[in-house]
Amino acid sequence: MSTDFQNARIALGARLRELRTAAGLDGKGIAERLGWQRSKVSRLELGKQTPTPGDLGAWARAVGRPELTGELTGRLSGVETRYRSWRRQLATGHRVRQELAIAETADTKAIRGLEVARIPGLFQTPDYARATFAANSEFRQAAKDIDDAVRTRIRRQQALYEPGKSFRFLVWEAALYVRMCSREVHAAQLDRLVGLIGLDTIELGIVPLGAELRRTPAHGFWIYDRRLVIVETIDTEMWLDDEDSIRLYERAWDWLAESAAYGAQAHRIIARARASLDTA
Repeated sequence: MSTDFQNARIALGARLRELRTAAGLDGKGIAERLGWQRSKVSRLELGKQTPTPGDLGAWARAVGRPELTGELTGRLSGVETRYRSWRRQLATGHRVRQELAIAETADTKAIRGLEVARIPGLFQTPDYARATFAANSEFRQAAKDIDDAVRTRIRRQQALYEPGKSFRFLVWEAALYVRMCSREVHAAQLDRLVGLIGLDTIELGIVPLGAELRRTPAHGFWIYDRRLVIVETIDTEMWLDDEDSIRLYERAWDWLAESAAYGAQAHRIIARARASLDTA
């Protein structure tokens, strides 16, 4: 199954092929002009290899269109900035990514989010966050800056108390039971969730396991105002800012919000998960 990243790279390759054809060159001809192997030309045109900015500048000159270098590198930037590998983002640990989250939150008035397997970072206790970062560092074999990452995540939570901001989150009920920490830490985290219900800047909805849904909660995502959607996969974080993507994720959020429980009902669902820890 192709991904948006692959599709974007294929589209860039098609543009390179279009420019080559317009210049009256075949694959062998442009390879000779560039001093490349014919196989590299083929991989770039088929979207099987990501070009470097230098590759694109050389291509533009080879087809006699150096003025198009900016267009081609702009297309490459769009491919690279929308899809950010975790390996690159966490090369020095988690703190840098958490600082970026603080900046995005500061620039945003309304955040809507969905989490299906964990508690949203904005609502995490320090101990729960520490367990999350530790597990993620081990899984990704990333630098371990756990304490710095926890401090930065907790600092981000100051935004929850800023007048004029809005945080509307949906949590799939199953996430209340996913435990990657001790029972005591998990219990304290659920207590923290209950304590947030009723805060004027927060709307917390729990999507019950037995609810009738128009849309299944396939994966988590966060919507920042109407300008950005951030989606996390196992190896990549996608930053989507095009209107079609934003509308699609807004629809997914709205459909799930229809089935969520709020207020006292959400409190009861969390309390049920909390009670299960005492009987496990």
